[in-house]
Amino acid sequence: MKYFEANFDGLVGPTHNYAGLSVGNVASQNNANNQSKPKQAALQGLQKMKALADLGMVQGVLAPQERPDVFTLRRLGFSGSDANVIQQAAKQAPAVLRAVCSASSMWTANAATISPSRDTLDGKIHFTPANLTNKFHRSLEPATTGRILAAMFNDARYFVHHTHLPDNDHFGDEGAANHTRLCADYGQPGVEVFVFGRAAFDPSRPAPKKYPARQSLESCQAVARLHGLSDDKVVYIQQNPEVIDQGVFHNDVIAVGNQNVLFYHQQAFLDSATKLAELKSKFGAETPLYLIEVLDSEVTVQQAIQTYLFNTQVITLPCGDMAIIAPTECRNHPTVSAYLAELTERGTPIRQVHYHDVKQSMQNGGGPACLRLRVAMSEQEKQAVNPNVLMTDELFVTMNQWVERHYRDVLTERDLADPALLVENRTALDALTKILNLGSVYQFQRD
Repeated sequence: MKYFEANFDGLVGPTHNYAGLSVGNVASQNNANNQSKPKQAALQGLQKMKALADLGMVQGVLAPQERPDVFTLRRLGFSGSDANVIQQAAKQAPAVLRAVCSASSMWTANAATISPSRDTLDGKIHFTPANLTNKFHRSLEPATTGRILAAMFNDARYFVHHTHLPDNDHFGDEGAANHTRLCADYGQPGVEVFVFGRAAFDPSRPAPKKYPARQSLESCQAVARLHGLSDDKVVYIQQNPEVIDQGVFHNDVIAVGNQNVLFYHQQAFLDSATKLAELKSKFGAETPLYLIEVLDSEVTVQQAIQTYLFNTQVITLPCGDMAIIAPTECRNHPTVSAYLAELTERGTPIRQVHYHDVKQSMQNGGGPACLRLRVAMSEQEKQAVNPNVLMTDELFVTMNQWVERHYRDVLTERDLADPALLVENRTALDALTKILNLGSVYQFQRD
């Protein structure tokens, strides 16, 4: 049976803005309060999705969330009509309003952790939405994310959906941004690598001092239990606290893996030698494991953060070669572009580099890898996926028309207080659920 890895990219929402909400994310902080371009952002994301589909990849679309989140504002004491709620929040708690307007669900690497059927005890694909407790604006996402994923992967014969972990920082979970899977082939059992920033129940262990460690060891262990993973096929690696304090807020900003390749910076992990030896042992010797370590002398941590060298996608093309899907910031940086050109000549499986303009996302701290959620599956499992969410020529045209019809060209902080923005968002999402055949996944549709 044929197995492959599908990518499901987050569609940028109509309230895409630069509020600087993510402490520890250098790009988000540096671009706070800049003018954003929601329409351009969504079209850039769709273009990347279509480009991967044209390369022969299975590519899907993951819908954005309803914003502003007036239901949360009501829980926080604002009352009256929706317009009154938004206007009260704008006047009394503008920082809260900015948070409930965030379009951060576009970065679907944080949507969930997914384990394919070849790794799980029951032979089904398991989904656990990330609780994202470390950031208020992101903690609003998991319930809706769970409903959207259940509408996309809606056949209980193949898919198992778990509730997100308890909403507490002890079990802080950031999803696939801190998880990768290495395997000889997508159809063979793999080694699932969980990367954590701290041990919540053991404060004596190393932890960053400046910025928060968003992922706990305990959350990684809980997800592995929920998914029925074998202990001999799981590796827990701690992210280097020093790089977290330099602005590496997720592991996918400093490392990325695909099949038998792990591409990482030499400062990425704590106790690298021991943990990578464990990874090699659990991976096995039948297929070569390529551990591509980028040295400080080749690319510094700050250069990696500036360009998102590691927040690239490493994909396996239908021809068998691997390609890196990189932002144009990598191409425009002399050191990084030279490194990538040289990497393709080293004799590793990575033979190609494709550059894409996702500048609107990059300015808010998310590169190509942030925008996608990976699902390894068989052809039979693919047939059970909601077909309306899979990218085709027809869907690409429809989605572009939908964006052109519903998105604003420009958005400023002042616009977030405009009640009309909520109406526009709900109108757009109502139309989108029909295009993607999602049903009533949003709170305003369920009330």
